[in-house]
Amino acid sequence: MSNGTEPDGTERTFAALPPARGRGFAATWWGQAWLKALEDTALDGEQLKKGRRTAREGAVGAVSVRPGRITAVVQDRDGTALRSDVLLQRLSDEEWDRFLDMAVDRAGHIAALLDREMPPHLVEDAADVGIELLPGIGDLDAECGCEAWDHCPHSAALCYQVARLLDQDPFLLLLMRGRSERGLLDELQVRSAARAARTRRRAEDDGAGRAEGPASVGRVGPDGPDGPDGVRAVAAFAAAGLVPPPPAPPEPPDGPGRPPALDTEAAPPAGIDAGALEFLAADAAARALRLLAGALEPDHHLAPYEAEPTTGQDGVRLAAASGGERFAARLATGTGRARAELDLAVRAWRYGGAAALAVLEEEWTPEPEALARAVAALDAAWEDGERPGLRSVGQGRWTVPGAGGQLRYGRDGRWWPYRKERSRWAPAGPADHDPAAALAEAFAPEGAAPPPSGTPGG
Repeated sequence: MSNGTEPDGTERTFAALPPARGRGFAATWWGQAWLKALEDTALDGEQLKKGRRTAREGAVGAVSVRPGRITAVVQDRDGTALRSDVLLQRLSDEEWDRFLDMAVDRAGHIAALLDREMPPHLVEDAADVGIELLPGIGDLDAECGCEAWDHCPHSAALCYQVARLLDQDPFLLLLMRGRSERGLLDELQVRSAARAARTRRRAEDDGAGRAEGPASVGRVGPDGPDGPDGVRAVAAFAAAGLVPPPPAPPEPPDGPGRPPALDTEAAPPAGIDAGALEFLAADAAARALRLLAGALEPDHHLAPYEAEPTTGQDGVRLAAASGGERFAARLATGTGRARAELDLAVRAWRYGGAAALAVLEEEWTPEPEALARAVAALDAAWEDGERPGLRSVGQGRWTVPGAGGQLRYGRDGRWWPYRKERSRWAPAGPADHDPAAALAEAFAPEGAAPPPSGTPGG
């Protein structure tokens, strides 16, 4: 890639890139974030697809990047050459001051930037001081010779090409926001040196004050009560009440994030199912949201630890999730189950997650004390003479002879209803601490639908 830079570094021009057939437009965090901003901004998804195809064919000419604007000539399919511009709001001088102060205050950022690296968490820390480095919804405006009022295929193609450039040099984003790389690094060095000088002067002033101050006041520090890096004890105690409480945790979002779209012109590699990848991404986003919501609960630290699911359990969970039925055949094979067995497992999962799945597929014999409690609970659940005939079939299971109902006793002391369906015992409802209520559920109308996908094991 040839690269021309003007003396002041405020405009950079990049030669046209070769066609991008068979590869994505962004491999790095910065490039992908840029494309997300584009896709969130455009109103017409069809125009984006055309622009992606145009960029992939190598129809975007040399790209000029300068503060607030990127420009290129894009070749239309009919051979027409059109100038296309994409505009991005420049940061004000006051915003740049805040950004630079933030970077200098954080040693990791100043070191990375001076080493020409752009750490992704720089975006989060900049946002904390009110600076949005990445474009948000509506921040990318388009101007094109085709006179379209929204992003057209030409401006979209230019944006896709810029994502490839950001992969190679994320400092281009700062140039678009108003500062050249050289000017930014020079200013960081000046501010870093000034900050070091101020720190040195404070240390010298503090040392002089320590030499003159009363010995009876005392200091605390790494070298003892009167070490050179210490502070006055009275000052340390006085400052304790001035530290503000931590801020309240943020509210979780209303819904999971949108998974990436994988409908590219290039066919996926052999053995890769784009639909399955999209499903897994959507499932991961939904699970992350549930974990976040749980972590923000007031008594989260008291919640019991959830064991990591086994491969077999997670396959059932995926099949039970919304949309998982599309991949049931593959999940059945992957979990070592026949399709009918997976259907029963999914029904159990929707009634009670991993605990319900264990009751379906695992056989266990309760300890004598637990078994005695279970029999006593059965006896106490009905009045004398009203209890239906129950025959123990072992492993904590009791069947009503000839009636097609069964109770299963779980390891957690709850009762699970089962119903005979086509010569197989199938889960008939959620668990209950009352065996009579669970048995009533087993004899509920067979048409009663199991819970919807995603509950409770999600």
